[in-house]
Amino acid sequence: MRPAVPELISPRSPRVAAARRLGKRNFRGKERLFLAEGPQAVREAAVYGDTLVELFATVEAAERHADIIGAARDAGARIHLAPEQVIEDVSTTVTPQGLVGVCRFLDTPFDAILAARPRLVAVLAHVRDPGNAGTVLRCADAAGAEAVVLTDASVDLYNPKAVRASVGSLFHLPVAVGVPVERAVAGLRDAGVRVLAADGAGANDLDAELDEGSMGGPTAWVFGNEAWGLPEETRALADAVLRVPIHGKAESLNLATAAAVCLYASARAQRAAGGCRSVTEA
Repeated sequence: MRPAVPELISPRSPRVAAARRLGKRNFRGKERLFLAEGPQAVREAAVYGDTLVELFATVEAAERHADIIGAARDAGARIHLAPEQVIEDVSTTVTPQGLVGVCRFLDTPFDAILAARPRLVAVLAHVRDPGNAGTVLRCADAAGAEAVVLTDASVDLYNPKAVRASVGSLFHLPVAVGVPVERAVAGLRDAGVRVLAADGAGANDLDAELDEGSMGGPTAWVFGNEAWGLPEETRALADAVLRVPIHGKAESLNLATAAAVCLYASARAQRAAGGCRSVTEA
């Protein structure tokens, strides 16, 4: 028996009002729910993990993305066909793409990340821009990192801009939130992970570190604030502070670009002959 076709939901529906409130951090925290907007994010939410609970879709978007609607239905999400006014009211973007999902929080306890013995981790310390946080998360996912940690001084993981900037990577790998940077560094080090701080004022050069062959083991990179980098007390926690070399005339690299360079450098070193391929045994 074919499922009934959902009726158009009213803009005055309590479900629409509840979804709209998730644009604010305090409501997200209270309900432990957040918004995923656009086809890519909604698809990933439906496919990876038990996180998508509700989906608002215009008739046109539902027809164009029938595969996403099917995946959402298979995931057990409640599906609402919605007039464009509803999507505009719920969405936080200027040009909505016709799909808005309501998802459960999916952060992972920090102790569970440590217990998995990760080989490559990105730690976001003092990162305040949600777009940068989401982009670094995307870079970590692409480089094959096993986890991301956001310290208690960093932006909300579920900020709509951070979710959009992750382009679905938020649903792919474990992310711990609200971890004090001291605990993050100490826990990772106790788990056998070398902690490197990325900072333009670093005494050591990333290229030189690679040439020395010392980056093949489990590694965590600590990335700092977009404007002023890492404070001295955070740099002091790391096993080494490395700068990305600037071979041309550019003054510096932005946070996301520097993170991509560092994470890929570690990923390459770990996959090289003699590098760390697996840390699954105690």
